[in-house]
Amino acid sequence: IQQICEEARRMIPGENLGAVISLEAKQRIERFIGEAEAAGARVLVDGRGATVRGCEGGFYVGPTVIDNVRPEMKIAREEVFGPVLAIIRTANIDEALAIENDSPYGNAAAVFTRDGEAARRVAERASAGMIGVNIGVPVPREPFGFGGWNDSRFGVGDITGKASIHFWTQSKKVTTRWT
Repeated sequence: IQQICEEARRMIPGENLGAVISLEAKQRIERFIGEAEAAGARVLVDGRGATVRGCEGGFYVGPTVIDNVRPEMKIAREEVFGPVLAIIRTANIDEALAIENDSPYGNAAAVFTRDGEAARRVAERASAGMIGVNIGVPVPREPFGFGGWNDSRFGVGDITGKASIHFWTQSKKVTTRWT
């Protein structure tokens, strides 16, 4: 966790970390952080109030690392859509998977391990559309689709790959006869 915090502190809003989409998004993310802190979580790296010189009106939230998050906290139950890492400590992989699988969402899950069996268990049992092993954001390359499961699903399929063709295009059937 110390190494994660060191890396988070090296990220600089406006240089290697962009703005969030709107003022409402910034306020929502900062509310998540404040509510987690008020509920007993510990903010190790605090990105609230981030500013970028020359972009003072921008919607910046710096990297945020929150420890001692509990599964019932709002920050653990809802998608934050911001540069926030909420750490839930567990006794073992089975407990972590039970927490992950209890979520109504299922965009992505990741495991960092040297243990192939642990990686396989997470990949098989996590209820998520994308699984990363030793990769923080498991974004697959084309032609594979990018998308989650459960309430994180986008329409009827993924937003890229084969399924996206049906979502983003309109098909046409042409029947001809020449003789």
